[in-house]
Amino acid sequence: MSLGDLGRIDEVIHGRMRLGIMVYLADVETADFTELKTVLEATQGNLSVHLKKLEEAGHVAIDKSFRDNKPLTRVTLTPSGRKAFAAYLEALGGLIGKRG
Repeated sequence: MSLGDLGRIDEVIHGRMRLGIMVYLADVETADFTELKTVLEATQGNLSVHLKKLEEAGHVAIDKSFRDNKPLTRVTLTPSGRKAFAAYLEALGGLIGKRG
């Protein structure tokens, strides 16, 4: 275990809801707001707050449009977000270390 890896933990990603968003987007790349809300069992307001934090950090891109006169919000993991998530996982792995 290396506590030096603790400083490499991205606090924007580390929040439970934001981590869930990143894990899901790492798998599917792009998801709509309703899909994320359902999968993460989040309220609309809670999800909006966390998406805004991830967007401000450059980890996700949010595209708002309309489909059949209904608002559609699509969230995509950015290349820098994918890189930040990989670094987060690596740092977390360094904290946990190899057990065995």
